[in-house]
Amino acid sequence: MPELVVTALLTPSRLTLKLLRALMWCLVVSAALVTAAVYGCIALTHVLCRPRRGCRGRPRCVVPACLSDPSLGEHDFLILKSSGLRLHYVSSGRGNGPLMLFLHGFPENWFSWRYQLREFQSRFHVVAVDLRGYWPSDSPQDVDWYTTDLLMVDIQDVILGLGYSKCVLVGHDWGAILAWNFSIYYPALVERLVVASAAPMSVYQDYSLRHISQLFRSHYVFLFQLPWLPEKLLSMSDFQILKTTLTHHKTGIPHVTPNDLEAFLYSFTQPSGLVGPLNYYRNIFRNFPLEPQELSTRTLLLWGEKDTYLEPGLVGAIGSRFVPGRLEAHILPGVGHWVPQSNPEEMNQYMWAFLQDLLD
Repeated sequence: MPELVVTALLTPSRLTLKLLRALMWCLVVSAALVTAAVYGCIALTHVLCRPRRGCRGRPRCVVPACLSDPSLGEHDFLILKSSGLRLHYVSSGRGNGPLMLFLHGFPENWFSWRYQLREFQSRFHVVAVDLRGYWPSDSPQDVDWYTTDLLMVDIQDVILGLGYSKCVLVGHDWGAILAWNFSIYYPALVERLVVASAAPMSVYQDYSLRHISQLFRSHYVFLFQLPWLPEKLLSMSDFQILKTTLTHHKTGIPHVTPNDLEAFLYSFTQPSGLVGPLNYYRNIFRNFPLEPQELSTRTLLLWGEKDTYLEPGLVGAIGSRFVPGRLEAHILPGVGHWVPQSNPEEMNQYMWAFLQDLLD
């Protein structure tokens, strides 16, 4: 078929796609401005209620002691082959078994996996990384450094750079989103997948278009599309919005201690410490609309029934995309978003049972 004819046939589809993307961005920008107004009022309220803290975050100069706890493992850095970036990681149990690689979410860091690092180091080589953009890993400032494709290559470089050909990949929140994508595009490198509190982006996209209530739960995503303003709002009154996110008695991490809180906040208090993490969100809509993807990696999915940010209905939507028999899913009654920290014993038990045949 002549090239001119092919071009003519494809033109309507291309125009439709461009119009769809333009409409999507109009809606995203509108939602971002509304959300910014709401969060601006919240941040201003925090400043007025705590005037001594002022409008800026307090820089932390001393690393919290809990980040140096030797029982969690040894600290090291890995130079990524593809990008040359330096990633920080904590590891323990080398030589004890397969690689178990942990990917954290926002607003967290490697420390969110402290319970699992202690639990599995006897039978696995456990490694928890600080993702690109999270101190003390390298943190490029440009948003184009945080595309999904580049983040996938980071995970590949970590696995191969540590001397392995595959791993048990464990993710929560943003780390779980990356883990889902990695299992789709690099299946040979993932022996098993363990996911807590996140859906594949294509599933989330389709579910949200049918359930507008999910978009309201994820309203903060729209705020984070804006440049510089989210960083300012989150840092006001000494990062009070982040503190509330992590410590709220209903929606935060249960029993989080002041030291734990400082362990998470420390990286964000460093110069431009919020830019990298928020750039993950600024790339969410880059590839909209996403095509449906079949899921086939053997996966353990743990979901909090009371997750503030994600509806339980997403679990069924995820299951509908799976090859039969490849997904083991559990909705944990009364549990919120922070499963690895709020219910570590329960998560660890499910993981041991799911991975037992690898150790036999």
